[in-house]
Amino acid sequence: MMNNEKVYLSEEGYKKLDEKLRHLINVEQPAIVKRLAEAREHGDLSENAEYHAAKDELAKISGEIAEIQAELKLAVIYSAEKTDAVSIGTKVTVKDEKGNVDEYEIVGTAEADIYSNKISNESAVGAALIGARASETVTVAAPGGQYKLTVVKLN
Repeated sequence: MMNNEKVYLSEEGYKKLDEKLRHLINVEQPAIVKRLAEAREHGDLSENAEYHAAKDELAKISGEIAEIQAELKLAVIYSAEKTDAVSIGTKVTVKDEKGNVDEYEIVGTAEADIYSNKISNESAVGAALIGARASETVTVAAPGGQYKLTVVKLN
């Protein structure tokens, strides 16, 4: 994540990430530090599994905190404005060559969640759809081969 590229987030996504950061800093990290201090009191640290587990967990949480802080620093907040072309924040209905219809929301990579039909603007489908208008057909260059999607409507 430390490549200084923009991180596209909705206002809601920014708030969720900020809340997660605050929780990690104010709740999780202090709890681990407390466990670490308690484990230290048990004597010999070289054979203290509880101490080493807490130390590893603290390192993991610290890394997660640093990553979220970097994402928030590089965040570009977008809003889902009514537009005539697909962009980040757009909900789009598409039809594939077999007639299957799907609806996706184009989001930044940090908010992508295929189970909620939120696809990244950097994914094969997302990148192909960016800039497309209703009734246009785009070619998706997927790892498994190319296929076409037709934009049915922008929501």
